[in-house]
Amino acid sequence: MATESPFLTAVLGALERGGDRVLVRHDGTELTYREAFDLLRGLHAGLGPVRSVAVDLRNRPEAVLLPLAAMLRGATVLLVPASAAAADRRAAVAAAAVATVVTDRPAAWPSGDVRTLADLRRAVPAPAGTAVVLGRVRVLFPTGGTTAAPKLIRHSGIYDGMAHIFRPDGERQRVLVVAPLTHLTGHAAALGALLGGHTVVLHDGFDAAEVLRTIETHRITTLSLTPPRLAALLDHPARPATDLTSVRALSLGAAPLPPHRFAEALAVFGPVVGQGYGLTEAPMVASISAAELAGRPERLGSVGRIVPGMAARITDGQVEVRGLAMMDGYLGRPPIGDGWLPTGDLGRFDDEGYLYLLDRVDDVVVVGEHGTKVATTAVEHALATHPAVRDAAVFGVAGADGHRLHAVVVAAGPLTAAEVRAHARAAFDREHFVPSTVTFADTLPLTGVGKVDKRALRAAVGSGVDPRSEVVALSPPRHDRPSP
Repeated sequence: MATESPFLTAVLGALERGGDRVLVRHDGTELTYREAFDLLRGLHAGLGPVRSVAVDLRNRPEAVLLPLAAMLRGATVLLVPASAAAADRRAAVAAAAVATVVTDRPAAWPSGDVRTLADLRRAVPAPAGTAVVLGRVRVLFPTGGTTAAPKLIRHSGIYDGMAHIFRPDGERQRVLVVAPLTHLTGHAAALGALLGGHTVVLHDGFDAAEVLRTIETHRITTLSLTPPRLAALLDHPARPATDLTSVRALSLGAAPLPPHRFAEALAVFGPVVGQGYGLTEAPMVASISAAELAGRPERLGSVGRIVPGMAARITDGQVEVRGLAMMDGYLGRPPIGDGWLPTGDLGRFDDEGYLYLLDRVDDVVVVGEHGTKVATTAVEHALATHPAVRDAAVFGVAGADGHRLHAVVVAAGPLTAAEVRAHARAAFDREHFVPSTVTFADTLPLTGVGKVDKRALRAAVGSGVDPRSEVVALSPPRHDRPSP
């Protein structure tokens, strides 16, 4: 007999208790807990008996509730990354052998059991008290950047963990979610708010000016940002006049934050800023709070200490993790169990157990005749300390004599390539860490989850741009809201 899911039991309890409190604010509308419960019942009825469901929706209230409706049918849920290329989305569905796709872009799915939200709403909602499946939750997340059949990450245990972590505590938080709900970050933030009885203020995509207005207007208490999105807030001309005092928790993740930016965030938001480290396979590995940074500026470059229930070690320079917050495994492969997972991140621990990330394994560039390994993240952080550099991305490009460093710089004022290179030379006093070529752009392209899209930058540089030129027109500024 299947064991009852603590997560699904907690979700239903939270919806029943919520009553007329607002669960979701989105696009000028409000959805109360009572209305959300009715909508959940309608989606549950509209799905009917299904064994697997792919959720391909932009950020909207149904993107919070549809996965729950499928879970209550006992179905496996595949969350389709909103910003993934069409070929990658279809490859993920094929790899997962998903039977039913629910989407707001049906033209992108030429065959199969493809339904829209309008299709689901035609069903008669099941009455209150209708039997639901409260068994083990099964959710799949595709790995990013697929070039062939993607790996699919299986998660179940983290959901019961959410039921224990996110409990009603009498507080009424207002949680701003800008990450896609079909990505683990946004998905978990919205579900955590629901379980805690809070309100989700939902954005479909990221716009710095709108985020600042929302924080002030809705008195946002909690939000999570990637480093590029934090930088956009800090640099926005409206930020100094915006009331940010409602924010009680600002968490940063997805990539290491340059230390000077961390210090700036603390100065602007106050002692409410923390940084976390995790990956889709292991959502929470390490964290650091503002209190741990007080009087310890050297820790500004750390992602924190390993959280309870998790363990980490460094093997050949790479961070490996295991513990309670791990995935079940990759679909079609043995369960990971107590095994160690290579993260793809290079790192080191200090004497107090604080973890410092150095670079992604794939982003390390081997340069020079002696094969010096250069961590591009370190070069980016060094360049970003120049007063005329707003942002920088560094990566390797092939040259006649092997790989060399190339930097794409977003300037905050007059700046030349020679000045960029001189700043790197002064920071490292080693020529290997100095970009051989520098180009300029108005902004750096971001992926749908807010990370710098180095793949797009490499493609732009490799598509006929003269690497000897000092100024180049890269792809135009890209709004990271997924196109319909």
